[in-house]
Amino acid sequence: MESSSPCIVRRLGAPPRQRGSVTGSSCPDIFELSDGNFAVIGTEATAALDRELPTHGRADYERIVVITRETLLRAKPDIPDA
Repeated sequence: MESSSPCIVRRLGAPPRQRGSVTGSSCPDIFELSDGNFAVIGTEATAALDRELPTHGRADYERIVVITRETLLRAKPDIPDA
């Protein structure tokens, strides 16, 4: 049996419009997925930050994504404790 891909369950925090993205040109966002993981829309910064990682690195399929501080802070109340 094939496993199905997770679906977006909800946005965490305020939508981009409430954070000042009137044109839709800058829309960092955080979503909770049906499998309990999270998806992030942000600025791809792998090349710029890869050497800065304090760990041994990342997998080839992983990317470093930057979101604004405001995006994360406004999502904080919606992030589950466990």
